[in-house]
Amino acid sequence: MGSLLQQAQQMQQQMEEAQRALGERKVTGSAGGGLVTATVTGLGELVDLKISPEAADPQDTETLADLVIAAVQAANEEAEKLQKDKLGPLGALGGMGGGMPGLGI
Repeated sequence: MGSLLQQAQQMQQQMEEAQRALGERKVTGSAGGGLVTATVTGLGELVDLKISPEAADPQDTETLADLVIAAVQAANEEAEKLQKDKLGPLGALGGMGGGMPGLGI
């Protein structure tokens, strides 16, 4: 029984180390040919958003909003790929299941 507990503790430690490493990595996504660029951590936390002046048309804020959403989604897709690469089989055990919120162990 002690062996199983040790394995569980080791897996939890590996998961925490992987999440810490993911939190330090940054990935970007863009939309509109680079008019909007979003940067997220490997855990999906938005840390930077760049909007080109050309994208900021006061008469068309809906397009700008769509570009921001698309850039953030693209960055989050990159973060998910990074999570799968980094966590591998640990991801399923940690409850990540493709979603980034709820990263608790």
